Amino acid sequence: MRPKVALTALVLFMVLVLQPGVHAQGNTVYVAKVDGMITGYTVDQFDRYISEAERANASAIIIELNTPGGRADAMQEIVTRIESARVPVIIYVYPSGGMAASAGTYIALSSHLIAMAPGTVIGACRPILGYGQNGSIVEAPPKITNFYVAYLRELARMSGRNETLAAEFITEDRSVTPEEAMKHGVIEVIATDLDDLLQKADGMETKMPVKGKGKVVLHIKNANVVYLEPSFRDTVVKYITDPTIAYLLLNIGFIGLIFGFLTPGWHVPETIGAILLVLGLIGLGYFGYRSAGLVLIVLAIIFFIAEALTPTFGLFTVAGVVTFVIGGILLFSGTGAGGEYLVTSETYSVLRIAILVMAILLGLFFLFGAATVIRAHRKKPEAGKEELIGEVGKVVEDVDPEGVVKLRGELWKAESRDGRRIPVGEKVKVVEVRGLTLIVEKVDGVKEGE
Repeated sequence: MRPKVALTALVLFMVLVLQPGVHAQGNTVYVAKVDGMITGYTVDQFDRYISEAERANASAIIIELNTPGGRADAMQEIVTRIESARVPVIIYVYPSGGMAASAGTYIALSSHLIAMAPGTVIGACRPILGYGQNGSIVEAPPKITNFYVAYLRELARMSGRNETLAAEFITEDRSVTPEEAMKHGVIEVIATDLDDLLQKADGMETKMPVKGKGKVVLHIKNANVVYLEPSFRDTVVKYITDPTIAYLLLNIGFIGLIFGFLTPGWHVPETIGAILLVLGLIGLGYFGYRSAGLVLIVLAIIFFIAEALTPTFGLFTVAGVVTFVIGGILLFSGTGAGGEYLVTSETYSVLRIAILVMAILLGLFFLFGAATVIRAHRKKPEAGKEELIGEVGKVVEDVDPEGVVKLRGELWKAESRDGRRIPVGEKVKVVEVRGLTLIVEKVDGVKEGE
C-alpha cells in the first residue's frame, strides 16, 4: 500500500506545483497601441499584436485605439482578423481626447468588448470617395453607403449592440460620447485608465464569440500585463501615412525628378526625388509592411543599375544601400516585444546582420565598378594613334618640311609643325597625328624613347 500512497502523494504534489504555472499563463493580458490613420500597415499591426497574444495563450488583448479613420479595405481586413482571433480582443478608445471615428467605429463594433475613456468619441462613419480640388468631400453614392449601413448593422447585431445607433453613425454621421454610447448599448465599459478597465471588465462575458471557445467570461482583474510597444518602424510609418505628409512627399518627389531631368549630370535632385516619391506612395497606405519593403528593395536595385550605367561617384550606390537596408527591415522586422513578423526573433537577429552585410557588399561592388570606370576614363590610351602623341623619335630622312622619322622601331612619314627643316639624326617629339602623318617638332637634349 505504501508505494500506492507515495505515488498518489507525488501526483498531488505535481498538480499543486504545476497548477500555479498554468494559471499564470492563462491570466496574462497583452496591451498594444494603435494610433493614427487606418492603412495597410495597421492591418499588419493588428495581425502582429493578436498573433502575439494567441501564441502566449493570453486571457485577452487590449488595443488602445485612437484613429480618425482610414481605408475601408484595411478596416475590413482588421475586422476579419478580430473575428478569427483565438483570444478576446478588447478595443479601448484611449486616451482622453482620442476617437474611434469612421473606420475605427467598425473595428470597435467587431471586437469582443468595447471600452472608452472619458473625453473620447465614437461614430461618424459615412463613407466618402475622397476630396475635391477645393477641399470639399466627395460623397459615396447610395449603393456604397447602403452597403456599409448593412455591414455596420450586422456587426452590431452579431454582438448584441444597438443596431439603430450603429446605422445612424453612417446615415446621420452621428458621433457619441462614452456616456451616450453606454446608455444606448454600443459599448460595455467606461474606464479612466488601464487598471480601471481591468477592474470593470473582470467577470464580463464577451459580446462576440471567440474562435474555438465561444463566448468567454473575462478573468483579468489581477492579470499580468504585457505591453507590446510600437516599433520604431511603426512610429515612422505613423507619420508618413499622415495624408498631409504623404501629399508633401509625393509633390516634393515629383519636383525633384523634374528638376533633375532639367539639370542633367548632377543626379542629386532625381535621386532624392525618387526616394521621396516612393515614400509618398508608401505613405498613402496602399501597401503593407511587406509590400513597402519590396518596393524599396526594387528601388534599391534600380539605383544600383543606374550606378553601373552612369557612374555618379557613388551617389546612386549610397541611395541604393540606404533603400535596400530600409526595405529589408520593413520586409522582415517584427514587434517591439520580441515577437517577430514572418520570422522568429532568433532568425531575425541573423537576418538583420545578413541584410546589412549584403547592402555593404552591394555598395562596395558598385563603388568598385564606378571607380574602375573612372580610372579607365582618366587613363592614357594604350592603343591607336593618340598614344603616339608625346613620344620622341629620330629623324632618318630630312624633314623639310616632310620627311621620315623612326619611332618605336617603325618608320613614319613626318611633317615639321613650324615648317622648318629638321636634319637627319635630330630628336623630334610627336605633337599631332594627321592620318598616317606625324606632326613633329625638334627637341633638344632628349634621348630617343624618353
